[in-house]
Amino acid sequence: MPVWIGLALFCATIAAMESFAWAMHRWVMHGPGWFLHASHHRARSGWFEWNDLYAVIFAIPSIILLYGGVQAGWWPGSTWIGAGIAGYGAIYFGFHDVIVHQRVAHRYVPRSRYMKRIVQAHRLHHAVESKHGTVSFGFLWAPPAEELKRQLKVNKGLARFRANPD
Repeated sequence: MPVWIGLALFCATIAAMESFAWAMHRWVMHGPGWFLHASHHRARSGWFEWNDLYAVIFAIPSIILLYGGVQAGWWPGSTWIGAGIAGYGAIYFGFHDVIVHQRVAHRYVPRSRYMKRIVQAHRLHHAVESKHGTVSFGFLWAPPAEELKRQLKVNKGLARFRANPD
C-alpha cells in the first residue's frame, strides 16, 4: 500500500474518531455506561477513576488492528486505521487529561481561539454533574461557548419542568 494512502487512512481515522467519540460520550457514557463515567463528573481522589476503564476498552480495537496489520497478514490498511485510533487516543489524552483536567502537571495556558473554545466547552460540559442536561460531548470540536451556555439554560429549565410538571 502506498504511504500516501496509509497516511490518508490514518488522518481519516482520526477525523472519524471524533464522531465516534462524540456518539459514545453522548449515548453510552451519559447513558448505560454512566456507572463508569460518573466518576469523571465528581472530584477525583487518587490518580485513577472508574472512567479510565474507557481508555482500555477503546484501545482494544486499535491493538487488534495493529496486530492484525503488522503480524497476522491482514490488509495493510488495518495498521494505518489502528494507528489512527491510537493517534486519536493520544490527542485525547493530551487535550482532555493533561490540558483540561491537569492530571499531569504543566504550565501550558491556552491562548489560541481554538484551544480556548474547546477547553471552555469541556468545562461547560462539567457544569452538570448528572448524566442528563449536559452539553458538548466532543473533544476536538465544540460549538461556541455562548451557544453552549444557552443550551445549558434550556436544559436546566427542562429539568425543572420535568421535576415539577404542574
